[in-house]
Amino acid sequence: MPTLDLTRPRATADAALGAEAARLERAFGTRHPAEILKAVLVDLFPGKAALVTSFGADSAVLLHLAAGIDPAAPVVFIDTLRHFPATLAYRDLLVARLGLTGLVTVAPTPAEVSASDPVLALAERDPDACCGFRKVVPLARALQPFRAAITGRKRHQAVTRSGLAVFEAEEGRIKVNPLAAWDARDLAAYARAHDLPAHPLVAQGYPSIGCAPCTSPVAAGEDPRAGRWRGTAKIECGIHKPAGTLTGLRTGH
Repeated sequence: MPTLDLTRPRATADAALGAEAARLERAFGTRHPAEILKAVLVDLFPGKAALVTSFGADSAVLLHLAAGIDPAAPVVFIDTLRHFPATLAYRDLLVARLGLTGLVTVAPTPAEVSASDPVLALAERDPDACCGFRKVVPLARALQPFRAAITGRKRHQAVTRSGLAVFEAEEGRIKVNPLAAWDARDLAAYARAHDLPAHPLVAQGYPSIGCAPCTSPVAAGEDPRAGRWRGTAKIECGIHKPAGTLTGLRTGH
Protein backbone atom coordinates (compact mmCIF):
# COMPACT_ATOMS: atom_id res chain seq x y z
CA MET A 1 0.00 0.00 0.00
CA PRO A 2 1.57 3.37 -1.00
CA THR A 3 2.49 5.80 1.79
CA LEU A 4 0.31 8.93 1.95
CA ASP A 5 2.43 12.05 1.44
CA LEU A 6 0.88 14.60 3.81
CA THR A 7 3.40 17.27 2.77
CA ARG A 8 2.30 17.36 -0.86
CA PRO A 9 -0.70 19.73 -0.49
CA ARG A 10 1.46 22.21 1.45
CA ALA A 11 4.30 21.86 -1.06
CA THR A 12 1.88 22.41 -3.93
CA ALA A 13 0.43 25.51 -2.26
CA ASP A 14 3.92 26.89 -1.56
CA ALA A 15 4.93 26.32 -5.19
CA ALA A 16 1.81 28.10 -6.42
CA LEU A 17 2.45 31.05 -4.09
CA GLY A 18 6.07 31.22 -5.21
CA ALA A 19 4.94 31.28 -8.83
CA GLU A 20 2.49 34.09 -8.01
CA ALA A 21 5.26 36.10 -6.34
CA ALA A 22 7.53 35.60 -9.35
CA ARG A 23 4.75 36.69 -11.71
CA LEU A 24 4.08 39.84 -9.67
CA GLU A 25 7.81 40.56 -9.56
CA ARG A 26 7.97 40.46 -13.34
CA ALA A 27 4.89 42.66 -13.69
CA PHE A 28 5.55 45.26 -10.98
CA GLY A 29 9.06 44.75 -9.57
CA THR A 30 10.67 47.70 -11.35
CA ARG A 31 7.83 50.19 -10.92
CA HIS A 32 7.77 53.23 -8.64
CA PRO A 33 6.86 52.37 -5.02
CA ALA A 34 3.62 54.36 -5.30
CA GLU A 35 2.54 52.25 -8.29
CA ILE A 36 3.43 49.06 -6.46
CA LEU A 37 1.44 50.10 -3.40
CA LYS A 38 -1.58 51.09 -5.48
CA ALA A 39 -1.52 47.75 -7.26
CA VAL A 40 -1.30 45.84 -3.97
CA LEU A 41 -3.78 47.88 -1.90
CA VAL A 42 -6.37 48.60 -4.58
CA ASP A 43 -6.11 46.09 -7.40
CA LEU A 44 -4.49 42.86 -6.22
CA PHE A 45 -5.41 42.47 -2.54
CA PRO A 46 -8.13 45.01 -1.67
CA GLY A 47 -8.84 44.78 2.06
CA LYS A 48 -6.46 41.84 2.38
CA ALA A 49 -3.08 43.62 2.53
CA ALA A 50 -1.55 45.06 5.69
CA LEU A 51 1.44 47.34 6.13
CA VAL A 52 3.84 46.16 8.83
CA THR A 53 5.81 49.03 10.34
CA SER A 54 8.13 49.61 13.27
CA PHE A 55 7.67 53.41 13.16
CA GLY A 56 11.44 53.47 12.95
CA ALA A 57 13.95 55.68 11.20
CA ASP A 58 12.62 55.26 7.64
CA SER A 59 8.99 54.42 8.34
CA ALA A 60 7.51 57.80 7.41
CA VAL A 61 8.26 57.37 3.71
CA LEU A 62 6.33 54.12 3.22
CA LEU A 63 3.48 55.31 5.43
CA HIS A 64 3.21 58.60 3.52
CA LEU A 65 3.09 56.76 0.20
CA ALA A 66 0.38 54.42 1.52
CA ALA A 67 -1.66 57.24 3.05
CA GLY A 68 -1.83 58.90 -0.35
CA ILE A 69 -3.48 55.78 -1.73
CA ASP A 70 -5.64 54.56 1.15
CA PRO A 71 -5.30 56.19 4.60
CA ALA A 72 -7.61 53.49 5.99
CA ALA A 73 -5.32 50.63 4.94
CA PRO A 74 -4.45 48.31 7.84
CA VAL A 75 -1.17 49.32 9.47
CA VAL A 76 0.22 46.75 11.90
CA PHE A 77 2.58 47.93 14.64
CA ILE A 78 4.17 45.42 17.00
CA ASP A 79 4.41 46.93 20.46
CA THR A 80 7.11 44.73 21.97
CA LEU A 81 6.63 46.56 25.29
CA ARG A 82 10.36 47.36 25.15
CA HIS A 83 10.31 50.24 22.66
CA PHE A 84 11.95 53.60 23.26
CA PRO A 85 9.32 56.11 24.49
CA ALA A 86 10.39 58.25 21.52
CA THR A 87 9.23 55.53 19.12
CA LEU A 88 5.76 55.43 20.66
CA ALA A 89 5.54 59.22 20.48
CA TYR A 90 6.69 59.13 16.85
CA ARG A 91 4.02 56.54 16.08
CA ASP A 92 1.33 58.82 17.46
CA LEU A 93 2.74 61.81 15.58
CA LEU A 94 2.81 60.04 12.21
CA VAL A 95 -0.63 58.50 12.64
CA ALA A 96 -2.11 61.95 13.29
CA ARG A 97 -0.02 63.74 10.66
CA LEU A 98 -0.80 61.27 7.87
CA GLY A 99 -4.41 60.59 8.87
CA LEU A 100 -3.88 56.86 9.23
CA THR A 101 -7.13 55.34 10.46
CA GLY A 102 -6.29 51.65 10.14
CA LEU A 103 -3.64 51.32 12.85
CA VAL A 104 -3.62 47.92 14.55
CA THR A 105 -1.26 47.60 17.54
CA VAL A 106 -0.35 44.06 18.60
CA ALA A 107 1.77 42.92 21.52
CA PRO A 108 2.73 39.85 23.51
CA THR A 109 0.08 38.91 26.03
CA PRO A 110 0.67 39.37 29.77
CA ALA A 111 0.78 35.58 30.08
CA GLU A 112 3.49 35.37 27.41
CA VAL A 113 5.57 38.04 29.12
CA SER A 114 5.15 36.32 32.50
CA ALA A 115 6.17 32.97 31.06
CA SER A 116 9.08 34.10 28.89
CA ASP A 117 10.53 37.27 30.40
CA PRO A 118 9.18 38.00 33.87
CA VAL A 119 12.21 40.04 34.99
CA LEU A 120 12.93 41.67 31.60
CA ALA A 121 16.32 40.02 31.18
CA LEU A 122 15.70 37.86 28.11
CA ALA A 123 16.92 40.45 25.59
CA GLU A 124 20.41 40.31 27.07
CA ARG A 125 20.44 36.55 27.63
CA ASP A 126 18.75 35.24 24.47
CA PRO A 127 17.76 37.98 21.99
CA ASP A 128 16.41 35.44 19.48
CA ALA A 129 13.97 34.08 22.04
CA CYS A 130 13.01 37.61 23.08
CA CYS A 131 12.27 38.64 19.50
CA GLY A 132 10.39 35.38 19.01
CA PHE A 133 7.73 35.94 21.64
CA ARG A 134 7.68 39.74 21.47
CA LYS A 135 7.64 40.14 17.67
CA VAL A 136 7.28 36.96 15.65
CA VAL A 137 4.36 35.42 17.55
CA PRO A 138 2.23 38.60 17.85
CA LEU A 139 2.78 39.46 14.18
CA ALA A 140 1.78 35.97 13.07
CA ARG A 141 -1.49 36.38 14.97
CA ALA A 142 -2.13 39.81 13.47
CA LEU A 143 -1.47 38.73 9.87
CA GLN A 144 -3.75 35.69 9.88
CA PRO A 145 -6.62 37.49 8.06
CA PHE A 146 -4.38 38.95 5.35
CA ARG A 147 -3.15 37.60 2.02
CA ALA A 148 -0.33 40.13 1.67
CA ALA A 149 2.02 41.91 4.07
CA ILE A 150 3.82 45.11 3.05
CA THR A 151 7.18 45.96 4.61
CA GLY A 152 9.65 48.84 4.46
CA ARG A 153 12.77 46.71 3.88
CA LYS A 154 15.42 47.98 1.46
CA ARG A 155 18.33 46.24 -0.25
CA HIS A 156 20.87 48.77 0.98
CA GLN A 157 20.13 48.11 4.66
CA ALA A 158 22.13 44.92 5.19
CA VAL A 159 23.97 42.18 3.36
CA THR A 160 21.09 39.83 4.19
CA ARG A 161 18.80 42.14 2.22
CA SER A 162 21.00 42.80 -0.81
CA GLY A 163 19.07 40.34 -2.98
CA LEU A 164 15.66 41.46 -1.76
CA ALA A 165 12.79 41.05 -4.21
CA VAL A 166 9.83 43.40 -4.32
CA PHE A 167 7.47 40.41 -4.16
CA GLU A 168 8.21 37.32 -2.06
CA ALA A 169 6.24 34.29 -0.90
CA GLU A 170 6.43 33.56 2.81
CA GLU A 171 4.30 31.81 5.41
CA GLY A 172 1.37 31.34 3.06
CA ARG A 173 1.10 34.94 1.88
CA ILE A 174 2.72 37.43 -0.46
CA LYS A 175 5.26 39.76 1.15
CA VAL A 176 5.74 43.08 -0.62
CA ASN A 177 8.77 45.37 -0.31
CA PRO A 178 7.88 48.47 -2.38
CA LEU A 179 11.00 50.39 -1.32
CA ALA A 180 13.45 47.55 -1.99
CA ALA A 181 15.38 49.48 -4.67
CA TRP A 182 15.55 52.83 -2.82
CA ASP A 183 18.72 53.82 -1.04
CA ALA A 184 19.33 56.33 1.75
CA ARG A 185 19.51 59.25 -0.69
CA ASP A 186 16.16 58.35 -2.27
CA LEU A 187 14.51 58.13 1.14
CA ALA A 188 16.01 61.42 2.34
CA ALA A 189 14.98 63.21 -0.85
CA TYR A 190 11.40 61.96 -0.55
CA ALA A 191 11.21 62.92 3.12
CA ARG A 192 12.47 66.44 2.35
CA ALA A 193 10.11 66.88 -0.59
CA HIS A 194 7.11 66.01 1.59
CA ASP A 195 8.35 67.63 4.80
CA LEU A 196 8.09 64.39 6.75
CA PRO A 197 9.11 64.48 10.42
CA ALA A 198 12.14 62.39 11.36
CA HIS A 199 12.25 59.93 14.21
CA PRO A 200 13.76 61.99 17.07
CA LEU A 201 16.43 59.37 17.79
CA VAL A 202 17.97 59.65 14.31
CA ALA A 203 19.56 62.99 15.25
CA GLN A 204 21.03 61.28 18.32
CA GLY A 205 22.95 58.73 16.26
CA TYR A 206 20.37 55.98 15.81
CA PRO A 207 19.97 55.34 12.04
CA SER A 208 18.26 52.00 12.70
CA ILE A 209 15.90 51.72 15.65
CA GLY A 210 14.54 48.65 17.38
CA CYS A 211 13.81 47.86 21.00
CA ALA A 212 15.63 49.95 23.61
CA PRO A 213 17.66 47.11 25.21
CA CYS A 214 19.02 45.97 21.83
CA THR A 215 19.69 49.28 20.05
CA SER A 216 22.70 51.52 20.52
CA PRO A 217 24.03 54.64 18.75
CA VAL A 218 26.12 54.17 15.61
CA ALA A 219 29.45 55.94 15.12
CA ALA A 220 30.39 57.75 11.92
CA GLY A 221 31.50 55.26 9.29
CA GLU A 222 29.79 52.27 10.90
CA ASP A 223 27.16 50.22 9.13
CA PRO A 224 23.75 51.83 9.80
CA ARG A 225 22.54 48.62 11.46
CA ALA A 226 25.67 48.19 13.60
CA GLY A 227 23.73 49.39 16.62
CA ARG A 228 21.21 46.55 16.41
CA TRP A 229 22.11 43.65 18.75
CA ARG A 230 25.64 45.03 19.01
CA GLY A 231 28.23 42.48 20.02
CA THR A 232 26.26 39.51 18.69
CA ALA A 233 25.96 37.77 15.33
CA LYS A 234 22.25 38.59 15.17
CA ILE A 235 21.21 40.92 12.32
CA GLU A 236 17.49 40.17 11.88
CA CYS A 237 14.73 40.00 14.48
CA GLY A 238 13.05 36.95 12.94
CA ILE A 239 9.94 38.41 11.35
CA HIS A 240 11.87 38.63 8.07
CA LYS A 241 13.91 35.81 6.61
CA PRO A 242 17.17 36.73 4.84
CA ALA A 243 16.74 37.22 1.09
CA GLY A 244 17.60 34.04 -0.75
CA THR A 245 15.74 31.73 1.66
CA LEU A 246 12.29 32.50 0.30
CA THR A 247 10.33 31.27 -2.64
CA GLY A 248 9.41 33.73 -5.35
CA LEU A 249 12.78 35.50 -5.43
CA ARG A 250 13.70 38.06 -8.05
CA THR A 251 13.77 36.76 -11.59
CA GLY A 252 15.10 38.64 -14.55
CA HIS A 253 16.31 41.70 -12.57
